[in-house]
Amino acid sequence: MADDDSTLAQLSAAAKRYGGTCALDGVDLSLRGGEVVALLGANGAGKSTAVGLLLGLLQPDAGRARLFGMPPSALAARRGAGVMLQAAGIPATLRVGELLQLTRSYYPAPRSVADCVALAGLEGLLGRRYGRLSGGQQRRVQFALAICGRPRLLFLDEPTTGLDIQAREQVWRAVRELVAQGSAVLLTTHYLEEAEALADRVVMLDAGRVAAEGSVAQIRARVVQQRIRCVSTLDAAVVAGWPQVRSAVRLDDTLEIVTAGAEAVVRRLLDEDSGLSELEVRRASLAEAFLELGREPLPEAA
Repeated sequence: MADDDSTLAQLSAAAKRYGGTCALDGVDLSLRGGEVVALLGANGAGKSTAVGLLLGLLQPDAGRARLFGMPPSALAARRGAGVMLQAAGIPATLRVGELLQLTRSYYPAPRSVADCVALAGLEGLLGRRYGRLSGGQQRRVQFALAICGRPRLLFLDEPTTGLDIQAREQVWRAVRELVAQGSAVLLTTHYLEEAEALADRVVMLDAGRVAAEGSVAQIRARVVQQRIRCVSTLDAAVVAGWPQVRSAVRLDDTLEIVTAGAEAVVRRLLDEDSGLSELEVRRASLAEAFLELGREPLPEAA
């Protein structure tokens, strides 16, 4: 994977072991300005290790990590990145305004306090002590601290855990604004609808290796699976035995079908039930693709 001017961070054939456990096995990953990359995978898939290598918190056993073309441990590289991790370690006795002023002082051209408040939704919280805030309010403060230095690259690890719907949507709007300004965002999340809403590119890790990579649409396209819903009197057990039907269940008067060939199944439904109504066909969601791809065996390493 070659460096270029738009690549802000990169893992090249990165490998990391913890004793006898292989956390990453030859992973390539790049982050470019103006995009959100969602790094997905089950617990233990290697997401935290990949982030740790890019931040310089860990050293690869093989391969290479680069941040703005430099070793991630370099101070100049770190000043270009903003980080929001799950474990924050923020002093509980400091007030929110004090935390913002302190963190802003580490950067040469930080955002104004007013901008940080607006982007993170901190109205009315500047005078409050951090330790007295709710979990959701603390996450919003952590987001403000991550963006206050105008980072070119933003690492967001489960950023909206504990947030209500309104606060989550505010973080999403802020992320989109930062990306529109040219920043790159590496997002790890268990909310697949969050990845679907924000990500330009998805990288799925499984057992320390890249299982799939591409746009949300490309990941979905790898799963030849569609869902059909309709109001029908047909017997679900009979429909379940049709070619290309993976499952069919009845919920009250609604028939729900999972199929690998929706066109043929819909044609047969219409042929066999003249009273069929409320027909709906939808493609696989990212969550369904994630589950399906997670069942596929990874290719053997060369």
